[in-house]
Amino acid sequence: MPAYFRNIPDFEYVSRNADTKQISEYQKVKNLFKRGKLKNDIFNDLTFFTKYKVIGDDRPDNVAFDVYEDETLDWVVLLSNNITNIQTEWPLNHQSFYNFLITKYGSEEQIHAVHHYETTEVRNTARTIIVPKGLKVPQNYSIEFYDADIESYTTVSNITTEITNYAYENKIEDEKRNIYVLKPSYLNVILNDIGESMLYKEGSTQYLSETLVRGENIRLYS
Repeated sequence: MPAYFRNIPDFEYVSRNADTKQISEYQKVKNLFKRGKLKNDIFNDLTFFTKYKVIGDDRPDNVAFDVYEDETLDWVVLLSNNITNIQTEWPLNHQSFYNFLITKYGSEEQIHAVHHYETTEVRNTARTIIVPKGLKVPQNYSIEFYDADIESYTTVSNITTEITNYAYENKIEDEKRNIYVLKPSYLNVILNDIGESMLYKEGSTQYLSETLVRGENIRLYS
């Protein structure tokens, strides 16, 4: 994300280097507390975005190149999905996912052990859904319901299926693959907005310019 960090303004703080010769020497760094984000009226308006499925081991820069033909706009992909931690909020590649499973569950055997049980779909005679698919239930779950078409109560058992640790974790990863990307036609609008949001505003004693502020030197007052 080098292109994103170029937009971040600078901050000067009192130098703590051992070879500092004057108490008024400052060091300039990027102000990482200044974080760009999409305006709420844009972020909450789906007309600005389109659905996108992350395939295989694609990274944000791969998606940016596919959508914008510019891999340096990976940060736009992340901001569009409010992703702040790529390690936990972006789908893992194949090897990293396997390493995660081994670390969490300890062995191949435990990876494929049962995590929980879920329902299969149950319908009555009129084909109305009585129990939807995918409810988390005990293994021996059963249900009794009144079937109006046959005017009697019906008990249904053996309606659970096992979900392994692998299937459980893979579903979570697969959900991360469904993202939104900003439509290319709105890209310039967003780039201008982000650029403006990164600028400092006058009115503070720390203000030096739109791209630079300076922290107070408490050494001068001690």
